[in-house]
Amino acid sequence: MKVGIFGGSFDPIHEGHVNLAKYVIEHTDIDEVWLMVSPLNPLKPQGYIATDEQRLEMARLAVDGIPYIRVSDFEFHLPIPSYTYKTLTELHKTYPGIDFSLIIGGDNWASFDRWRNPGEILSQFGVIVYPRPGQSIESPKFKIGSAQAKASQNSRFKILSAAPQMPVSSTQIRQMIKSSPLKSDTSLEDSLNPSVRSYIRSHHLYT
Repeated sequence: MKVGIFGGSFDPIHEGHVNLAKYVIEHTDIDEVWLMVSPLNPLKPQGYIATDEQRLEMARLAVDGIPYIRVSDFEFHLPIPSYTYKTLTELHKTYPGIDFSLIIGGDNWASFDRWRNPGEILSQFGVIVYPRPGQSIESPKFKIGSAQAKASQNSRFKILSAAPQMPVSSTQIRQMIKSSPLKSDTSLEDSLNPSVRSYIRSHHLYT
């Protein structure tokens, strides 16, 4: 089985995240997409950010009933900070029968050469990149490693050029809710799952 790991803070998760996960299932050879909710870094101030448990629950609400998309708290059980390469390595150890790939946005891909072990992530797991609005995706320019790894580079790197782009970000959603809580409930109807909107409202998040 092939699984795409789509990580993020999901603070909050929005329909752009869910639609992208659906697109990956429908247009690639990925069998399942796991939304990997990242734990908060204890060295950073939390401010208005929702807790780990709240972000996890919102993600579960957003994909409830959607086949082949699941939410994972796997990183919650790893030392913080958990670098992506470490997460993928631990996933492979825990689920040796699964072929994992990483799903990231073009903004993260632009700085991917500064990640921990980028060549190993690409050669051992593979990377699926979706573009951000107005952004073009370029092939990797960093060293891949062995000749065998270089030979597999093309098959391990995929660009979802036709993937649906996210018209709104989690940061923008938080700002909209904070600036106008009542109005935001209507203006964000297309961006937030109704169950997620209800959860945010009942827990007084981001206000």
